Amino acid sequence: MFFISDAMAQSGAAGGEPSLLATFLPLLLIFAVMYFLLIRPQIKRQKEHKKLIESIEKGDEVATTGGLLGRVIGLGDSLVVLEIADNTTVVVQRFAIASVMPKGTIKDAREA
Repeated sequence: MFFISDAMAQSGAAGGEPSLLATFLPLLLIFAVMYFLLIRPQIKRQKEHKKLIESIEKGDEVATTGGLLGRVIGLGDSLVVLEIADNTTVVVQRFAIASVMPKGTIKDAREA
């Protein structure tokens, strides 16, 4: 009653083995989705940020990742000197600069 003959077990598998493409197709689709949704946009953002950091000049008003607003008064290879208030300067790493703000942003922020 609990035993299945060998002949019945073999005849039940009529489809055979799946092809190699059918086996790896879901894995390839998952990788493609991950690439286009996660990896590619991140690489694009990194290139844009690198371009932004390389284009910084003296006199630019910038915002850091820590939330400081300041005017660039000194540039080095990896460091930037920011004036955040009258006679107050800080030194930050270049990659800590999040964005370049429009001219007059600091003046508007001090008046508010």
